[in-house]
Amino acid sequence: MAAGSRLLPATVDALGSFAELRANLDEQPWDAAELARQARDADGLIAFMPDRIDAALLAACPRLRAVAGALKGADNLDLAACAARGVQVTVVEDLLSLPTAELGVALALGLLRRLRAGDAAVRVGHDGWRPRLYGGTLVGATVGILGMGGVGRALAQLLTGFAVRAVYHDPRRLPAVDERALGLAWCPAEELPAACGQVLFLACPLTAASHAWLSAARLARLAPGAVVVNIGRGSVVDEEAVADALAAGTLEAYAADVFACEDRALPGRPAAVPQRLLANERTLFTPHLGSAVVAARQAIELEAVAALRRALAAGAAAAG
Repeated sequence: MAAGSRLLPATVDALGSFAELRANLDEQPWDAAELARQARDADGLIAFMPDRIDAALLAACPRLRAVAGALKGADNLDLAACAARGVQVTVVEDLLSLPTAELGVALALGLLRRLRAGDAAVRVGHDGWRPRLYGGTLVGATVGILGMGGVGRALAQLLTGFAVRAVYHDPRRLPAVDERALGLAWCPAEELPAACGQVLFLACPLTAASHAWLSAARLARLAPGAVVVNIGRGSVVDEEAVADALAAGTLEAYAADVFACEDRALPGRPAAVPQRLLANERTLFTPHLGSAVVAARQAIELEAVAALRRALAAGAAAAG
């Protein structure tokens, strides 16, 4: 058994109960060469977002029979290459959704209530209330959500507490009963930027259709004063176009928990977050903390362990 990123102690114990484990106990993930070296004779592998499972890795690990992703999406896992080699792949679909949606709400509030600027003002000297740093509110706002999978639904549910008017786009429209329960109205993709009002949430997976979805053209259709919150995948936005829109004032503010530099499956991905975004005071960033809740991370890892154990047991039974 191998794991390319640091595991929680309970996960190490769970794996050690049925397998010999080679685990990375450091915060820095193994690079591709080290992951291949450590997993070269492994039967199973637990993969995290930094781990690229592709044909080269599989060729270096001929015994590999199962990959359990401790993640929601599979864009860093080459499913076709795994299928060609008979390697079973699993992901954890539900346990990341609610904490990620919660962070999305926090980022939106941070932008609208100008928390970054307020924190900085206090740290340089504060002697009482002043008529400054007025912002917007999420309460009663019109919001748009791109993507209505687990994260999008969890986000819509949380936003009902703010009495928002919510529009959404997803290629697969929800049943009418679910739209009514969540207070959602569907709209075509091209209409979403103009319809979203104050806040646009990006909560979709990275696919060929969603790559660079938030382009310069779509940014130009946002309402004046709108903010964007990205909790889906970094490459769903054109980060340079976002920087341009912030500089021009056509985008009020931008928050993200995900960045294009993380999308290792994409050729030509940027090496880092654009400096223009990092330097802009109207941005708010977190380092992929969507599921960074202790209880959630533990549940995710243990579910991945359980899935891996099931897959290996099923493979052994079939072989026998």
